[in-house]
Amino acid sequence: MYTTQLDNGITNNYAVEPEMTYADYPGYYQQRRYLQQGAVATFFVTVLLFIAFGVS
Repeated sequence: MYTTQLDNGITNNYAVEPEMTYADYPGYYQQRRYLQQGAVATFFVTVLLFIAFGVS
């Protein structure tokens, strides 16, 4: 941790910054999984909206 102290006694603590890494483009199976998760989430939200409108 990087720490500095000002003339009036105030201490400033700075976090250590991690090394930056770059993400890889998702593979075919990851893209399929994202598509399936999106479909399930869309279905879930649609069902919740129909229930909300039906109850009110």
